[in-house]
Amino acid sequence: MPVGGLLPLFNSPAGSGLGGGLGGGLGGGRKGSGPAAFRLTEKFVLLLVFSAFITLCFGAIFFLPDSSKLLSGVLFNSSPALQPPADRKPGPGARAEDAADGRARRGEEGAPGDPAAALEDNLARIRENHERALREAKETLQKLPEEIQRDILMEKEKVAQDQLSNRVGFKMLPPVDLAPLVGAIDGEPADAAIREKREKIKEMMKHAWNNYKRYAWGKNELKPVSKGGHSSSLFGNIQGATIVDALDTLFIMKMKDEFEEAKAWVDENLNFNMNAEVSVFEVNIRFVGGLISAYYLSGEEIFRKKAVELGVKLLPAFHTPSGIPWALLNIKSGIGRNWPWASGGSSILAEFGTLHLEFIHLSYLSGNPIFADKVMNIRTILNNLEKPQGLYPNYLNPNSGQWAQYHVSVGGLGDSFYEYLLKAWLMSDKTDLQAKKMYFDAIKAIETHLIRKSRNGLTYIAEWKGGLLEHKMGHLTCFAGGMFALGADDAPEGLTQHYLQLGAEIARTCHESYNRTFVKLGPEAFRFDGGVEAIATRQNEKYYILRPEVVETYMYMWRLTHDPKYRKWAWEAVEALEKHCRVKGGYSGLRDVYFHKESYDDVQQSFFLAETLKRNK
Repeated sequence: MPVGGLLPLFNSPAGSGLGGGLGGGLGGGRKGSGPAAFRLTEKFVLLLVFSAFITLCFGAIFFLPDSSKLLSGVLFNSSPALQPPADRKPGPGARAEDAADGRARRGEEGAPGDPAAALEDNLARIRENHERALREAKETLQKLPEEIQRDILMEKEKVAQDQLSNRVGFKMLPPVDLAPLVGAIDGEPADAAIREKREKIKEMMKHAWNNYKRYAWGKNELKPVSKGGHSSSLFGNIQGATIVDALDTLFIMKMKDEFEEAKAWVDENLNFNMNAEVSVFEVNIRFVGGLISAYYLSGEEIFRKKAVELGVKLLPAFHTPSGIPWALLNIKSGIGRNWPWASGGSSILAEFGTLHLEFIHLSYLSGNPIFADKVMNIRTILNNLEKPQGLYPNYLNPNSGQWAQYHVSVGGLGDSFYEYLLKAWLMSDKTDLQAKKMYFDAIKAIETHLIRKSRNGLTYIAEWKGGLLEHKMGHLTCFAGGMFALGADDAPEGLTQHYLQLGAEIARTCHESYNRTFVKLGPEAFRFDGGVEAIATRQNEKYYILRPEVVETYMYMWRLTHDPKYRKWAWEAVEALEKHCRVKGGYSGLRDVYFHKESYDDVQQSFFLAETLKRNK
């Protein structure tokens, strides 16, 4: 589907943008030497042995970790890139979490890190890289010489495309027409009590922003208790996540001075030309998404320029046999890989499925279809794959283009894929019929196989593992209440009210998960088994990291129903944040929402400013 069809609210951009020439063909080939070129069988055997040796050497050079990082990270445990999992938990970003080892998506801090676990994680990464190099060497030895030459030519073509992209990627941007902003602009609520509450939310934003500026300016995030900067390795050496992520909130809240200083920092300091391994998902949702939103709101060209520049840097992540991108990418070398723990090195549904909106817009803003082509290929692969029981498993092998283990979740590892299907349909002015069909087919399967009611009538969304249900629901899953309600108007005939009611039931369950804690803020995950309902039973699920999903659902439910209870519930969350998470240096997450004395995790997440406060506004 052409980009214009996916963004019909915009006029087609004038000019050629990036030139449209990043995806050219190989253009001819070379003759390969076959077995006939050898005169003696012995020479062929010797050549084969020599080739194996050379291939292994090159595999060691290109695929084993950097020796300096290996020495500092494993022997001396000092490299920022190899810190404990608390600082490199896998993403979307956010925004993925592995249920087995309790790792949280979107770079959020969870339970305290374990040095032994960190060392094991580092060693697992080394083993995974080494095994991959050996597999690739073995596969190379099984190929004919002409096949090897063809692969080399393809790699050269990819490198040439990347070099061309880096030269012209953001210097030839076409003019674009910005659509007028929609919604209530410059209006104030008639109700004095509501105006007062809005001002309180704005004061909270100023408290979070001013302390970030005072103690962590230019860093990714703030440590509000120790009053310093915090930088998760999910962003590599890229800095300024809070600045970029919060741009649209600053604009919407009319914090004009703060917006201007953030814009100046982006112009002068936001730099992507570095040797850094980043989470493609996290960098996309926080940086690319933040920059695009700021551009559409303000029209400031610097935001478009930076968004396209970063988008070009992310393109090598798609250089896999299937086109399903790697989770992690070195934005200088273009070398990608997946999380070692992710089902044999698979890509994660919530990560590669949460690129679509930003990449469609990148094609529009750059005038080059390559970004849209990449994510439409993902869509095609997912649409064509056979789905078990109509469900989308969380893991997909980027080499084979096939599902890995059958683990399905609407929370971590899966969540935002479904959200992006619905929003792709809405963003296209309801012309992207493929997205609509995939979304409603998916939620029909989810309702059939995952949604259950507790003994006392709470509706929840369980996780599906090879046909068996785990009766656990994550905080991330709570976004689904708003999603069901948002898509209700376009539901199949007779189901509009059903999906509004389903959204309301999920909202109630998530409110109960908040209400049953001491601090009145919800845990990372809560369970429905052993007589327990909407309560976390495991220590590594009891933390709260300033997440937005519950108040997001309240916001959608209020907008769509105007039932005052959703505003009441949202305000309860505000009061709990003020009472238990506010400190002199900003806002901190909590390690245990059931404990009567606050134990802070000392991280003010960028999405607290970008999402949680904005959705309470």
